[in-house]
Amino acid sequence: MRLKYSLAVAAISALAPAAAFATNGYFSHGYGTISKGMAGTGSALSQDSIAAATNPAGMAFVGNRIDGGIEVFSPRREYTVEGPVSPPPAFSLQPGTYESSKNGFVIPHFGFNRELTDTTAFGVSVFANGGMNTDYPGGNGGPFYGGRTGVNLEQLFIAPTWSWEFADNQAIGISPVIAYQRFEANGLQSFAPFSSDASALSNNGTDDAWGYGYQIGWQGELTDTLRGGISWRNILKMGEFDKYRGLFAEQGDFDIPQMFNAGIAWSGIQDHWFLLDIQHIRYSEINSIGNALIPNLQSAQLGDDNGAGFGWDDMTTVKLGWQWQQTPDHAWRAGASYGENPISDEDVLFNVLAPGVQEWHFTGGFTHSFSNNLELSGMAFFSPTKEVSGPNPLATNQTINLEMYQVGASASLGWTF
Repeated sequence: MRLKYSLAVAAISALAPAAAFATNGYFSHGYGTISKGMAGTGSALSQDSIAAATNPAGMAFVGNRIDGGIEVFSPRREYTVEGPVSPPPAFSLQPGTYESSKNGFVIPHFGFNRELTDTTAFGVSVFANGGMNTDYPGGNGGPFYGGRTGVNLEQLFIAPTWSWEFADNQAIGISPVIAYQRFEANGLQSFAPFSSDASALSNNGTDDAWGYGYQIGWQGELTDTLRGGISWRNILKMGEFDKYRGLFAEQGDFDIPQMFNAGIAWSGIQDHWFLLDIQHIRYSEINSIGNALIPNLQSAQLGDDNGAGFGWDDMTTVKLGWQWQQTPDHAWRAGASYGENPISDEDVLFNVLAPGVQEWHFTGGFTHSFSNNLELSGMAFFSPTKEVSGPNPLATNQTINLEMYQVGASASLGWTF
């Protein structure tokens, strides 16, 4: 346990500045620089040792290699309140526009894969999620009259992966997934009357939790020019955030929702790949994320089994990617993805804390080989401004507007051996 904790501390220390990414909800739009450069596609075409994050079966086709990289990310988040302040029992917010600070983040990723036999391989992929990060100043009392306000969620995944090419260009893979997450919330004291345990609601520092699950997948050749792939990750069962058992439903429960990926990749034009992926994330199955604020807040307290959450809906994202092998040493990539944001206009109040509203992502990237063993990959993305507006459910004469856009870039090195 001491070793496991030490590994987590070391890894999270590296990830600590990086609580947000280009987001589908709070899942990253892709994993690894190569996949991210094609808008997160890759269920049917794996090219590096981060592949297990999308489809464990893909590790059967990437060979012996090590990959490591860094992503730099800048989300710009703000909320605007319009309408007068009403006296209690209404819970009005101060009118105006307020921006979240801490707009720059850095996160590494890492992968390793080694062929054990002609048909089997073992590897490890290390990757992360984020998007639930905000830090609003305490002016005018802060968003909820508790001073400086915000939340910070960081999630790290370690996926040791075994893959088996059971027939020519047909493989399956399985990844036992070890998950580690930590969370902190500040400035939520005004919700104490709604909480089942006001001492475990806000301003309790960082809490952490371990969890586990698994991901399985298939990837293979359908025709000479067409590949397919599909994967599924179950709900990752996480330990509870005891310091925030008065905030999250089910006494601090914050499991990680199940995820489906499916895709095809077509190479019918020489030196080109065209990729189509569909991803589905079931946020609604996790009460602390999926439960709506209203009517849950009227029938249960925060932290109860049926306590209010962020009201996130399930999210389905369609991703398109393209790769052109211009020369044997250089490839170009581009992509676009769209998924309807999981936040409805009825749930804008609590999502001031977690405005995961992004829908479109536009990406580009490249890989350049310096030798038979060493390659450099780069990626940049833009997620344009998305707004969600709705009434303040606790003061209906007010309107709350959430707004965000994102930019970022990453670079990674790949070494084959």
